[in-house]
Amino acid sequence: MTRKIFNSILMVAGTSLLASIVIIMGFLYRYFGEVQENGLKDELELSIAAIEQEGDNYLKKIQSDHYRITWIAGDGMVLYDTITGTENKENHLERIEVKRALETGEGKSKRYSNTLLEKTIYYAKRMKDGTVLRISINSATIWFLVFGILQPILIVVVIVLMMSGVFASRLSKRIVKPFNNLDLENPLDNDIYEEISPLLNRIYKQNNKIKIQLKELQQKSAEFVQITACMKEGLVLMDKNGIILSINPAANHIFSLKESSVGKNFLTIYRDHEMNLCMKTAMESGHSEIQQSRFGREYQFLVSKIESENEMMGAVLLIFDVTEKVLAERNRREFTANVSHELKTPLQGIIGSVELIENNMVKQEDIPRFIGHIRKEAVRLVTLVSDIIRLSQLDEKIELIKEENDLLEIIKEVVESLQTIAEERKIEIVVHGESSILFGVKKLLYDIVYNLCDNAIKYNLDGGSVNLSVKERKESIFFTVSDTGIGIGQEHIDRVFERFYRVDKSHSKESGGTGLGLSIVKHAVAYHHGKIDVQSELGKGTTICVEFPMTQ
Repeated sequence: MTRKIFNSILMVAGTSLLASIVIIMGFLYRYFGEVQENGLKDELELSIAAIEQEGDNYLKKIQSDHYRITWIAGDGMVLYDTITGTENKENHLERIEVKRALETGEGKSKRYSNTLLEKTIYYAKRMKDGTVLRISINSATIWFLVFGILQPILIVVVIVLMMSGVFASRLSKRIVKPFNNLDLENPLDNDIYEEISPLLNRIYKQNNKIKIQLKELQQKSAEFVQITACMKEGLVLMDKNGIILSINPAANHIFSLKESSVGKNFLTIYRDHEMNLCMKTAMESGHSEIQQSRFGREYQFLVSKIESENEMMGAVLLIFDVTEKVLAERNRREFTANVSHELKTPLQGIIGSVELIENNMVKQEDIPRFIGHIRKEAVRLVTLVSDIIRLSQLDEKIELIKEENDLLEIIKEVVESLQTIAEERKIEIVVHGESSILFGVKKLLYDIVYNLCDNAIKYNLDGGSVNLSVKERKESIFFTVSDTGIGIGQEHIDRVFERFYRVDKSHSKESGGTGLGLSIVKHAVAYHHGKIDVQSELGKGTTICVEFPMTQ
């Protein structure tokens, strides 16, 4: 702006100076020209009067370097010329000024030199005797005057331009300085040129509008950050080039990012061919999704294209942890297959025995044995169905009646019911601990103790032992079952609580288990907000500890 003001002032000064010079020179040239022409007319009148009295003697007396007087006859022949005398025999009849003088009594003309730097002014007047007297003078043209005073003009122009430049520089700085010192945050507090008050008012209103919009934007941005930070699902926003604009903590955790990845290309932080194809498909068709495993978890990646006014703006990536869904689907399929198999096996045994008896293919003395087999398989079916119903109730989180229970008394009831089975294999059951009151569902607590104690007997060695203990520590009740049995391999410990999972399938069938006991234990403990810890070693036995919080 300073340069524009400076150039404008300098241009105005230069233009004004040039115009002044042109106008002044034009005025002076015109003025002095008129004075010179009037002088010629006067001189011509005096000369005519003198010639009429003295004839050419007067002309012979004239000696002037400025004027030239020519006496011309009516036929155009020169009678006398103050420069050439009577030797000039040239006919002047066609000269403009002579021709007009003969016709009208007076004539005037101007003739310029080849360089246009000099002109000759001619005045002619007809005398009483019919002859014409002409006077002429050489005069400089305007261009001659310009070239003559060009040097002083240039000096004046340079001086004026230099002074104008200095003043223009100072003035432009003084004009611009208040603009440079404007407080645009508080435009109404500026006390400068009145002419820019409307502009400052508009800036003030615009500032208020921007502040309101900025506050709303910051609020929405904060809300967006809070919402996405609390999301369990991963969220990544990208522009049309795949550059990350926003990524929430869940996505950082999924991709194992320890530092901010905003501003980086997404495919540089997650180099995966399948994901690359998914991104390209989404950009072309608008949506794409894939499912992948990462660090033992199953994730579903959904990529959607973002458009605005039919122009692609970017893409959004949503990441869902579908591990539970995948496991639930797998468990459902396994559970369906296992239930079908477990139900089919005893039913086939029952049907086979009944058909043999029905077809009289069983001896009379063997009928009690077959009936006992049928009864055993039927009991197994009832037990299996009861366990399935119990698990279904626990899965659906049906609210059951809770009451205060003495865990030690429940342990003693279980030991009493299993004592006969333990004595058959000469397994010693030892109970020790103190009375501990636990608020919970008695049936579920009974199932926990029964299934753990039953497994400790089933998978024990003949002549072994089972130790049951209960004790309170801090604000928890600990129930522990230890046996001297065959133990569990480390690769099986994490899966023993799955439904129908058996470490030793042949031994399980011999023991008549349904494969749901430990799964019921797991769900019953979770219902009471407890924890289970399993410690086992092959050939040395197993210890299972259940921790119940006293306050539920």
